[in-house]
Amino acid sequence: MKKVILLVLMVVATLTASAQTEQTLKFGYLSYDSVFKAMPEYATVEANQQMLREKYEAEQKRVEDDFNKKYEEFLDGQAGFPQTILQKRQSELQEMLDKNIAFKKESKKLLCQAHCEAMAPLKEKLNAVLAQIGEERGYAFILNTDVNSTPWLNKQMGDDITETVKDLLK
Repeated sequence: MKKVILLVLMVVATLTASAQTEQTLKFGYLSYDSVFKAMPEYATVEANQQMLREKYEAEQKRVEDDFNKKYEEFLDGQAGFPQTILQKRQSELQEMLDKNIAFKKESKKLLCQAHCEAMAPLKEKLNAVLAQIGEERGYAFILNTDVNSTPWLNKQMGDDITETVKDLLK
């Protein structure tokens, strides 16, 4: 009998603690991407990235044009070249091609790195605002609803803070 009473008391205590936790557990949710893209600094960073991308594309076009010109010259004169000059020109073309490929890979890597470095301060600022809101409102956590990562939320237990965050970041 004592065991049954003790078991019942433990179950009641667990259910009471669980019910209290459920009542006080609050969370916030937002679309991180929409807030991030609404930041005033985002447009500036994107414009700067576009200008950098255009510079790399212009350089790639220039070296590609140089290669094409040399290749056409090679094709036009190859019938009259002695074997050693033919081999020399072929190796020059191959070297140019290799350098162009390496430049494309390197520029892609550098553009990606520049983008990440430019966006890092924006993400830090946004995350700081989220931490501030979470602390002020007593949230247990804040969910990112992008990419259907949370297909359903109980809106009575959580708050959509997307607009609040956008207003704080202006």
